[in-house]
Amino acid sequence: MAALGKIRKRGVILASIIGFGLFAFIAEEFFRSCDATKNEQRQQVGQVLGEKINVQDFQALMEEYQEVIKMQQGAENLNDEQMNQVKDMVWNTYVQTKLVENEAEKLGLTVTDEEMQNIMRMGTDPMLQQTPFVNRQTGRFDVNALQKFLADYKAQQAAPTQVSEQYNTLYKYWTFIEKTLRQQTLAQKYQSLLAHCLLSNPVEAKASFEEENQEAQIQLASLAYSSIDDSKVKIDNSDLKAKYAEMKARFQQYVESRDVKYVDIEVSPSQADRAALNKQFAEYHAQLAAAADPTDVVRKSTSLIQYLGIPQTREAFPTDIAAKLDSMAVGQVSAPTANAQDNTMNLVKLVAKQQMPDSIQYRQIQVGGETAEAAHKTADSIYTALAAGADFEALAKKYGQTGAKAWITSAQYQSAPSLDADTKNYLSALTTTGVNETRNISLTQGNIIFQVLDRKAMVTKYTAAVIKKGIEFSKDTYSAAYNKFSSFVSANQTADAIEKNAAKAGYMVQEANDVTTAQHYLANIHSTRDVLKWLFEAGEGDVSPMYECGDNNHLLVAICSRIHPIGYRTLADAQVREIVRAEVLKDKKAEQLVAKLGGVSSVAAAKAKGAKVSTVNQITFSAPVFVAETGASEPALSGAVAATAKGKFSKNPVKGNAGVYVFQVVGRTQRPGKLDAKTQEAKLRQKAMQYAGNFMSELYQSAKVVDNRYLFF
Repeated sequence: MAALGKIRKRGVILASIIGFGLFAFIAEEFFRSCDATKNEQRQQVGQVLGEKINVQDFQALMEEYQEVIKMQQGAENLNDEQMNQVKDMVWNTYVQTKLVENEAEKLGLTVTDEEMQNIMRMGTDPMLQQTPFVNRQTGRFDVNALQKFLADYKAQQAAPTQVSEQYNTLYKYWTFIEKTLRQQTLAQKYQSLLAHCLLSNPVEAKASFEEENQEAQIQLASLAYSSIDDSKVKIDNSDLKAKYAEMKARFQQYVESRDVKYVDIEVSPSQADRAALNKQFAEYHAQLAAAADPTDVVRKSTSLIQYLGIPQTREAFPTDIAAKLDSMAVGQVSAPTANAQDNTMNLVKLVAKQQMPDSIQYRQIQVGGETAEAAHKTADSIYTALAAGADFEALAKKYGQTGAKAWITSAQYQSAPSLDADTKNYLSALTTTGVNETRNISLTQGNIIFQVLDRKAMVTKYTAAVIKKGIEFSKDTYSAAYNKFSSFVSANQTADAIEKNAAKAGYMVQEANDVTTAQHYLANIHSTRDVLKWLFEAGEGDVSPMYECGDNNHLLVAICSRIHPIGYRTLADAQVREIVRAEVLKDKKAEQLVAKLGGVSSVAAAKAKGAKVSTVNQITFSAPVFVAETGASEPALSGAVAATAKGKFSKNPVKGNAGVYVFQVVGRTQRPGKLDAKTQEAKLRQKAMQYAGNFMSELYQSAKVVDNRYLFF
């Protein structure tokens, strides 16, 4: 009982403790939930119509498309620019597919399996032409070849063999083509449906034909806006506000963008670095001149161009090296030369120069054995038999080969990154053997017996040793640039300080406006993803840390100077204000020029008031007039001319893009040709299809697309 009494006395305290404990528990769960949500958001590449795509799913789509590109181009890897194209293509395709599928679902539009089969049976779609299932004779997609492949693929899956990996690669390629073809077909059906909402008729066709083919000739009097000095035009803030209200729709933006001011320095080689490289190349020059075989000299120099030691055509060498070869004597070593285009220092020794065939037809028998000696012995007996008149193909078949004729061209081997001794020996023998001659070549693991059957396209080939090295800065040079810039950034922590003191320190403040999350680089500087990540988390006026970026040769600090949120840009925006001011300026000048032409009733009277007079021919309603006197296209003038009868003077001055105009129509002619209503209606329907093609931008604007790729790629 005493214990209960104590509990009652301390009830309020206990209730508070229990309440705090419950709050702590709930708060802990709340923060865990927030952390989980943030982690999920951190993994989101983007969002379309409220549907999120995480980085793993997007990466899978990228890898799928990347493999397709590699297969189409026969490449093993893609460079940075190609990878950026892959990222954009995958993202754009993903967004467009989601938008079209959403609209198609509302309308009940689908692409059936039967439709896909019909497309493949027709075999004319450009995407199908990119597949390996094209009949060489007809040049069309062969659905039977596809079906045979799919059956073979299924069999390979059931009983894997050495070629199963090739089947898997090709199957993935086909499934990508099929998926993309289905997506494109759905988009085409939707676009076609929209286009058929825009109808044409014979009346419209007739009017359109006349607009295109009825030409007018005019005497034109022009008063250019440039004839009035800008300083003589008074513009009030009220003028700007009124014009902004009129033009406001033009300043809507659908994605957030940011303006950046930045200081970027590109570290370049110092005079000491260049002097050291020149000294190094002087040593290479002496070594190449003395070397009978330049292989070791080139290898030790770490040249960007490997020495193959075989004759090659000009196309195998970089253009700056190829340009020197014909002017050099055999054995000559060129002077070290800098190439500004690829920022390299170059040296070349012409080892040999000779006329050789670019294409060789041959057949061969590869001879192996339990040991190299056994292979050599077997090869000798085969060679002896051939010399005695034995049939080449018969002997080849005896050793499990076809002995079929084949062609080899210079392009197939001369651009190889390196050649081993056996390959070099084989190619050297093959390219120097005469027609109908047979050779027995001993290699490390066996022999090859070949017979040259034909030699074509004699060209000049060069055996040349090239030392090409980048002109690079040293560690000391980079360190000095880094320390200097780091000191500047440390001493100038605010935007105002950076802008004020940059020039004093020898740096320049640059600007990049309207940067969005869709961009891969800031100011076209490589490896600036971290800068972009900082930028889209920064506030206006924030200064970034110093970044090392570019190709390990740039140092950068950025200022987030302005944030442009989704919505309408205001008149306070410098770019908007400048556009609005230019329109107000044009309006006020037009008012003055119209007033100047008040009461004018002829071209001559306008000329007397300072207008420039010219004759303009072939004016149609369907195309804007180009006025040479003002240097501008004037659509309003085309409309005014169409509404004015022959022989009449324009009722009112026409306000154009670059001036004010009055005119007299002196003639009208009809271009040769008769109206074909069906053809004209078809042209109008084609225009309607083009208008309907703009549907994607409308869908995009309402889909609340979020693009966070910059966080990951």
